[in-house]
Amino acid sequence: MPRYALKIEYDGRPFCGWQAQLGQPSVQEAIEAALALLEPGLARIAAAGRTDTGVHATGQVAHCDMARNWEAFRLREALNHHLRPLPVAILDCARVDDDFHARFSAVERRYLFRLLARRAPPTFEAGQVWHIRHPLHLRPMQDAAKHLLGQHDFTTFRASQCQAASPVKTLDDLSIAAHERPCGVEYHFTLRARSFLHNQVRSIVGTLERVGAGAWAPEDVKAALEARNRAACGPVSPPDGLYLTGVGYPSDPFARD
Repeated sequence: MPRYALKIEYDGRPFCGWQAQLGQPSVQEAIEAALALLEPGLARIAAAGRTDTGVHATGQVAHCDMARNWEAFRLREALNHHLRPLPVAILDCARVDDDFHARFSAVERRYLFRLLARRAPPTFEAGQVWHIRHPLHLRPMQDAAKHLLGQHDFTTFRASQCQAASPVKTLDDLSIAAHERPCGVEYHFTLRARSFLHNQVRSIVGTLERVGAGAWAPEDVKAALEARNRAACGPVSPPDGLYLTGVGYPSDPFARD
């Protein structure tokens, strides 16, 4: 059975997350339903990351096995046709080797978190950014973020129901940039690692927001990390501003010759 990699974009607001759940709308279920209209009886698809309820994606990757040989362009177009009007789009599609696995072949995940700091609520981007009404200070957040780079036990920054075998992860990049917006500032938190723990990104961003607000000192983040205790974590940010922006593989499955 030929295998195809799919690059996927979606607005997470209408869904209970990526993973199919009985009686709940999910991105996985939506794509599998579209696939079933093309070839009934297909096995479940697998994705690089199981995003939570309300989390978005601009570069999720999944793979599917088809019964017939599809031209990648036609498979993408057919899926997008059947996915309408849901806020899910197949950005790219490529034939891959049988041993390619969207999750287990991945060597890197990249996330972006958008935080809008201004008094007025967002209108066009409601549900797509975390909106706070108070100002933040960029430099203290950047100083605090340095304590989280590298390999650490991230017990403090993972959900209590996290099923990962180990809390030890290596955070390769955590950068924060400020962008002027009308009557406010939008902060972009960019994170990169081979893999992440459940709620790790949202726990980190929620804690760094406390630093930017002046409630925590940068050194408090180091102490929280070293505590290896979930109770030492700051508040967990909402899912609104979180995006899975890309997945890295030893060779890009979507590269064109």
